[in-house]
Amino acid sequence: MVENRRFGNLIPHLVLWAGVGIVAFPVYLALIASTHDAATIANGRMPLWPGVHALENYRRALTESGMAGAPVAQMLLNSLVTALAIAAGKIAISLLSAYALIYFRFPLRQAAFWAIFVTLMLPVEVRIYPTYKVAADLRLLDTYAGLTLPLIASATATLLYRQFFLTVPNELVEASRIDGAGPVRFFFDTLLPLSRTTTAALFVILFIYGWNQYLWPILVTTRGDMQTVVIGLRKMTTITDQLTEWQLVMATAMLAMLPPVLVVVAMQKLFVRGLVETEK
Repeated sequence: MVENRRFGNLIPHLVLWAGVGIVAFPVYLALIASTHDAATIANGRMPLWPGVHALENYRRALTESGMAGAPVAQMLLNSLVTALAIAAGKIAISLLSAYALIYFRFPLRQAAFWAIFVTLMLPVEVRIYPTYKVAADLRLLDTYAGLTLPLIASATATLLYRQFFLTVPNELVEASRIDGAGPVRFFFDTLLPLSRTTTAALFVILFIYGWNQYLWPILVTTRGDMQTVVIGLRKMTTITDQLTEWQLVMATAMLAMLPPVLVVVAMQKLFVRGLVETEK
């Protein structure tokens, strides 16, 4: 029996709101700083309420090259294309590889699975030089293919799909065979709808993973118009002879946060269900 205490949830709620405040306050400061001019921020007495330069700062950030080497709008587009391609590519390849591992019988099937699993120990940072050499030899530098293709393979997503496919009842497979469904129809008509929540959860995680990439994009891009917004933020804060315009940096940071936040909010229900559901 659960005791209904009047103030029983007071302390947990206070701790929760304190944690939200600690996490959200820096974001609030960045938002406020993006609405003031450079002089207000530089004098160290920036107020905690919005200024009147928001439209000017965001317009300059989106349209002017400045210290980032390219307009933020172009870098946001590059980041969006990279994140979407990485997320979609990882999901597509992982779905097919997990499907083959579970529902097809071929020689060295288990060896193939363990070979995929072992790649978890080899992140991009470990194989960075040979990957860069291959990308350079194939002339993939400063291209969307170079930004995305080396990051598409995912052992983690393959493992998650494999574990989910193992929970699918064999009766569904038999029913599909009785109905005359082949492997392709069974995959599209049965497995894909069942794995919708798992796919949504993976898409959110992989989109954020692709959006936040820094090391690989900075290696394969030399032109300013091909760099991602994460690289742009780093360039804008680099110490040079030119004074850093922090109001533009903060405006860029707020713009860089929007796409991941929108993806999480739009897919929140499916994302949570994909993480917590145990029965499909």
